[in-house]
Amino acid sequence: MQQTSRRILTINGGSSSIKFALFDKGAELRQLLTGEIERIGLAGTCLRVKGAEAVDNFSQPMPTQDFAAGASALMDWLARRSDCEDLLAVGHRVVHGGPSHYEPHIITSALLKELRALQEIDPEHLPQELRLIESIKERFPGVAQVACFDTSFHHDLPRVARLLPIPRRYEAAGVRRYGFHGLSYEFMLSELARINQAEALHGRLILTHLGNGSSIAAVHSGKSIDTSMSFTPAAGVPMGTRSGDLDPGLGGFLARTEGMSPEQFERMVNFQSGLLGISETSSDMRDLLDRELEDVRAREAVAVYCYQLKKWIGAYAAALGGLDTLVFAGGIGEHSPTIRERICAGLSFLGVVLDQRRNAHNAALLSPDSARIKVRIIATDEQLVIARAVTRVIDAG
Repeated sequence: MQQTSRRILTINGGSSSIKFALFDKGAELRQLLTGEIERIGLAGTCLRVKGAEAVDNFSQPMPTQDFAAGASALMDWLARRSDCEDLLAVGHRVVHGGPSHYEPHIITSALLKELRALQEIDPEHLPQELRLIESIKERFPGVAQVACFDTSFHHDLPRVARLLPIPRRYEAAGVRRYGFHGLSYEFMLSELARINQAEALHGRLILTHLGNGSSIAAVHSGKSIDTSMSFTPAAGVPMGTRSGDLDPGLGGFLARTEGMSPEQFERMVNFQSGLLGISETSSDMRDLLDRELEDVRAREAVAVYCYQLKKWIGAYAAALGGLDTLVFAGGIGEHSPTIRERICAGLSFLGVVLDQRRNAHNAALLSPDSARIKVRIIATDEQLVIARAVTRVIDAG
């Protein structure tokens, strides 16, 4: 049957934002516009849109302070657009699909039921993603929706990295290192292949996705061999509101001394920790850098973040047996010269050196031309990865 509609909408619901993009599905995917509702849950929530037409370039404040209201406002805005009246498909970034789901898949009632059962694994993202899926179903009934899982890139981790050091019986229940930010890492690798095919296919790479959620991955010969996030996205490096790795004994200690329940502990490590927990003021790195000179809490939050990332880079250089390329991506990785400089400071023994002028200007190549290790910025594009996956699924039909 010939398809009349060519519009693909992609939606990426994060922990503090809802990103979206609209594509035209022709001989090649063409992005028509991209946008974001940012700083959800913080002061200054706004809708930003960027597109080819003048009407699609604006920023406006939004009187919403929670994800549900943000999702509703986005649906209202999309429903008013004439180019969304006849969508071909909608693609969603779905953070966690458990052990059974990692390849892009049409969203069915059966899949939705399975994803709802997984909300206990990822209480920060899955409920919001399911809300977005239901909102699309309500506003655009009959439009195909495709789940694109963030765990796919890391699905075939080596067993030594995948296996968690707990009683073996839990592995059969699906408890393993899954890894996340896979759509972002997939884009980084494809973009690196465009820049330098040999570097992408045969190099020892450390890829970082640094934003409100942050992670790091070690990639060898185009394959993920380890990554900082684990069974849930709360593991690894400190993040905006997530703790990253903690002593597992802390849960028992807080239960005994404060009567903290498992639910309260989970809420603390997902929503009250990381940059927000240390600074006691903000989960946004921009706010903390603005305040660090006069606020020791902000200064320490930034210092812990950079220190932990430096440690992970060193660990992954060891796991890779050396390093050829270090990539920065994500909102912080792409736009904060200060954070990149602090992370890389002291890594010259590995061959990681920044050109100060290039770093200050967010250049694509941050290292000197003569440096042994290439340090790059790659502006990640999860929306394009989602749109490509949706196209494959729809065409396979």
